[in-house]
This record gives sequence, structure tokens and C-alpha cells, in this order.
Amino acid sequence: MPARQPIKDHIRESRLFNERAAWAAIISLVLLGCIAARMVYLQVINYQHFTTLSDGNRISLVPVEPTRGLVYDRNGVLLAHNIPSFSLEIIPEKVGNLDQTIARLREIITISDEDVQRFYRQRRHKRSFVSIPLRFNLNDEEMARFAVERHHFPGVETEARALRHYPLGKLAVHAVGYVGRISEEELRHLDENYAATDFIGKTGIERSYENVLHGKVGYKQVETNALGRSLRELSRIPPTPGENVHLTLDVDLQRVAEETLGDRRGAVVAIDPRNGDVLALASMPGYDPNLFVAGIDQSTYNSLQNSPDNPLFNRALRGQYPPGSTIKPFVGLAGLENDRIRINSTSYCPGWFSLEGDSHRYRDWKHQGHGTMNLEDAIAQSCDVYFYELALTLGIDRIHDYLHLFGFGDLTGIDLHEERAGLLPSREWKRARHKQPWYLGETVITGIGQGYMLATPIQLAHAVATLASRGKVYQPHLAQSVDLPGDSTLQDVAPPIPRAITMHDPQNWEDVAEAMRKVVHGQGGTANAAGRGALVQFAGKTGTAQVFGIRQDQRYVEKDISERLRDHALFIAFAPVEDPQIAIAIIVENGGSGSGTAAPVARRLIDHYLAKTGS
Repeated sequence: MPARQPIKDHIRESRLFNERAAWAAIISLVLLGCIAARMVYLQVINYQHFTTLSDGNRISLVPVEPTRGLVYDRNGVLLAHNIPSFSLEIIPEKVGNLDQTIARLREIITISDEDVQRFYRQRRHKRSFVSIPLRFNLNDEEMARFAVERHHFPGVETEARALRHYPLGKLAVHAVGYVGRISEEELRHLDENYAATDFIGKTGIERSYENVLHGKVGYKQVETNALGRSLRELSRIPPTPGENVHLTLDVDLQRVAEETLGDRRGAVVAIDPRNGDVLALASMPGYDPNLFVAGIDQSTYNSLQNSPDNPLFNRALRGQYPPGSTIKPFVGLAGLENDRIRINSTSYCPGWFSLEGDSHRYRDWKHQGHGTMNLEDAIAQSCDVYFYELALTLGIDRIHDYLHLFGFGDLTGIDLHEERAGLLPSREWKRARHKQPWYLGETVITGIGQGYMLATPIQLAHAVATLASRGKVYQPHLAQSVDLPGDSTLQDVAPPIPRAITMHDPQNWEDVAEAMRKVVHGQGGTANAAGRGALVQFAGKTGTAQVFGIRQDQRYVEKDISERLRDHALFIAFAPVEDPQIAIAIIVENGGSGSGTAAPVARRLIDHYLAKTGS
């Protein structure tokens, strides 16, 4: 007989269900409480924090590029400004096939391989919806051709940008400099103030005063979608434009300097000895800075870089040359100041000089000799033998210490980054550099600016400006003042007088200045041809720097020597003699004689400047 099934216990089942329902209700209430507590935490306690985070996802800060400041010469002539320019840009996400699109664009617009390579380099670092420039500075014809075909190129647009422009082209390029695209190396060292900037000063004033010219970046609040694409602009903090820089350069004088040098390699520096204003700074040959702004093509850059004339090299600041006989007035001052000679101390020049017990002859440029010379005549006629003997009497230590007072062997401090210091040799320098003692023969040739000694054109101009001002040492400078656009208030940035050179006998200044006047206006002066018919009397000193040495039994015959092996021609000057307003240093590479090549350049500059200023 089968077992009987137990009767179902409804009461027990009902109790169990109620217990489980109660626990479920309790757990649900606890969970709802947790949710409510979390909501209070999010919506009340941390409301401000999460609102900020939410806005951060929805609102983006987009940097706005400031307008770069302008550059003017001392008379208000515009040297660097910004012009509207159109660039061809691509939004990659809107283009189906980038390679094919670029190939089709090259059929209607000139696009170089460098442009394409630059585009793809930027493509790697930017989002697909960000516009990337492919070609800069489209001309009117290219704009028109693209406008006709525009409907065939979705995702390709032309955008207006401000592009740096140098209206005078090559003129004063080594002083003004240029801007170029920011390199990856530069980008690593720049702060957020360059977040919206593609260009930065590379050379000249553009580089030295980058922090003044650049301005301060602005920002705009832009509402974006989940992909980060801009939907609308919410607010804007405008950028602060860069300050305008007014230079001490006189463009007219600069033009005369460059035109007078012409196709010759060389440099001219003109300084106002009353304040250190650089009136002209020319290095020839030059180049067009506009080539570098939007990115120079490789073939053009290679032609500039590999040119034997080195147009990219700033000779005025970086060219280091033996100063030759232009150093003689300063050696003469050293002799007077150290009581080793008097202005009328004489020496006989037979055309050569030898050290005691040495058969080697240090020759004078005048083979038959100058005869009896005092300091004034020795400077005027550039007698080498007189200064061989004076250098030996002074010794290298006194020569070094005294020439250093005039800035030789040191940076002048001009407000450009490219300057080099030249070389003023000493015993200590030779021992450290060559591990050798100093020899008397090296002292002898230092007295005429040969041997190890090297000077830059800016150093020579600075030194002769100091001599012209009778010892007032002004730091050379190109920037005169800065101002904000629209503000007529100019802020002076010229440096103060740092120091002065004092003479035990102030008459020494006048004696050497008179000797330099006779170089140009005296009988037998080495540059008296340049002085004939000059507007005012000016002081000068010719110089010749050897490019290579010749044997004792040889003579230098210019026409028999390759042009690039000929002597460098130098000339320093200041004018007028009594009230100097301009000091000049000139070097013409392989120009031969300072009197025949460099002095006429100075004469033209002096006449032009003093006629213009009415002096």
C-alpha cells in the first residue's frame, strides 16, 4: 500500500514568504537609502566640484594667438609687420583619401614635397577634425584656381592668417632678423604662451626681443561635443598684442652702407658715440628674410647655406678678423698712458725691424722705410716699425690690459644673440690654449694687429666710438624704445653708461685724435684721398689684414694672388673730429688696401649722415 503524502502546511509557507518579503523590503530600503545618500553627496555636498568637471567635458579653452609687434627704424620706417595671408588647409576626417586629395590639389596649386612632408608630420600629432595647413601664402591666382575647383575637395579650405613680412627685403636683414616656424626642439622649451603660435624669432631683433614682440596669448571658451569638436563660442579673453620695437637704425644710412659695399663681402657698423645707438649694421651679402617665414624650400636653403659668399653669416657680429693697423691708435694710447713714449718720441724706420740677436726681419709696408717718425706721424702714415718697437717696449701684458679697456677680446653686449668675442691674446691665454710660453716676436706683431689677435667689426666700431667720446663707454644697442600698439608713450630701453676710461693726461685723447685726423687730411696720410672734398674733417685709420703669410724673400703682389687670398681691407673713423656724432668700422674681405677700398665707404657714409642731420 503506497505511503501517504503529508498535508501542505499553508501557515508555515505564509510565514516564510512574509519573512522573505520583509527582508527584501529592508534591503531595498537600505539600497534606496544608499542611493539617496549618494545623490545628496553628488548633488549637494560636492555640487561645485562635479559641475566644474561636467563643464570641463563640455567646454574647452582654446588659445588665441596674439598679434606680433611691429619693428621700426629710428625715423618710423616700417621694417617688419604682419600681412593677411591665405593658407590651404585640410581637415583629415572629412577627406576620404588624403594621398589622392593632395595629388589632385598639386595639379592646380604648386605644393612642394617639403609642404607635403610637413603636413604629414603635423598630422601625426593632431586630431583628425583639426585643420592642418598644407600650403602657406597662396597668391591671388592660386586662390582663384582653388575657388573654381573647391566643390571637388570636401574637407579642404582656405584660411586667413597673419604672416610676418619684411617690406624692405634684404635691407638690414642681419640686424632685424626673421621669424620662422617653431621647431620641435624649441617647442619643448616654450611655455603655454605659445599654445596658439606657429612662429618664433630666429635671428636678429626678432629673436632678441621675442618676449616683447610676441605678446600674451588669449583664450576663448568653446562648447564642444563628445568628440571634442567646437559647436559654439561662449566667451573670450582677448590676447594682448606684442609691443612695437623702435630701433636706433637709420634706414637711409643702412641703405647707403649696403649699396656702397655692393657685391663685395664685408661689414659696416656705424655707432653714435654720444649714446651707443647703432646707426647702421650691414653684413654683405645678405638674403631675403621673407623666404624663411612660411618655410623655405630645401633647394633654396641649400643654395644659401653652401654659397661660398656665406650670405647667412653675420659678419658684423660674428666675423673675426685680424684688426691690422686699425689697432695702432689704441696701442699709441697705451704707450702714452703707460709713460713709455711722448707724442713727439721718435724712432727711425728703415723699412724693417729685428729683435736683438735674431736675423728675422719684421717688414714695414713701405719697403724703403719711413725715416724718422714720432707717434703722430706713425699713426698718420701707418709706420709698422714704430709700433713694432712700441709693442716691445710696452710688453704683451700692458698691451692686453689696456686694449681690454676698449672692449677687445670681450663681447660688447649689443642686444643681439649672435655676437662673438674675438681674441685678445695674453701669456695666460697661450699657455692654456697652446701649452707654450709667449715669445717676443708675438708681442712685436701684436703691435700692428696681427698674429693671434682677432676682432669683430662691432668691436672695432665700439672701440673707435669710445675713443671718439674721449673715454665714455656706451654699450652698443639696436633697440631704442618699445610701445604698445595705439599707445603714443614710448618706453626707453637703451642701456645706461656703464663706465668710463680716464686718462692721467686728457691731452692724450686729443693727440691721438689729431693723428687720426692727419690720416685723412694730413700730407702723407694713408687715407688722404678719401678726405679730399669731405663735408667735414674726420679722423680715421686704415688697416690691412693678411689672409696668408709670405716668405721673407717674397713681396705681396695683389694682381698675382687669387681674389679670395688677398688681404682684407679695414678702416675705422669718427666725425666730426671736434664733436663726434658718428663712429664707423668697415671691413671689406679680400679688398686689398684699407685706403683704396674701405676708406671711401666711410667717406660716403659720413657725408650722407652729417648732411642729413645738418651737422
